[in-house]
Amino acid sequence: MNPDAVRNQVEGATVMGLGGALFEAIHFDAGHILNPRLSTYRVPRFSDLPAIEVILLDRKDLPSAGAGETPIIAVAPAIANAVFDATGRRLRALPLLPGLG
Repeated sequence: MNPDAVRNQVEGATVMGLGGALFEAIHFDAGHILNPRLSTYRVPRFSDLPAIEVILLDRKDLPSAGAGETPIIAVAPAIANAVFDATGRRLRALPLLPGLG
């Protein structure tokens, strides 16, 4: 296993998770899609991203279970919990925007 490749996978999955949690949505009006092109569909940009530090644990006592997209599942819940801790408001729908959850 190449540690640099695993770090890249984890970083990519984190960015994908941020996109789904904060930006990505298909918008409709009267049954028509308002953002049908990639140029109008919001995804994370470099300016949106925090510093991402990936720490790999070499657990020789456990068999490898893969890395790939595994980190994506923790991003939205972590952001939702941070919003709740900061504001007392629970957002339960993605993207995590006020008024949607």
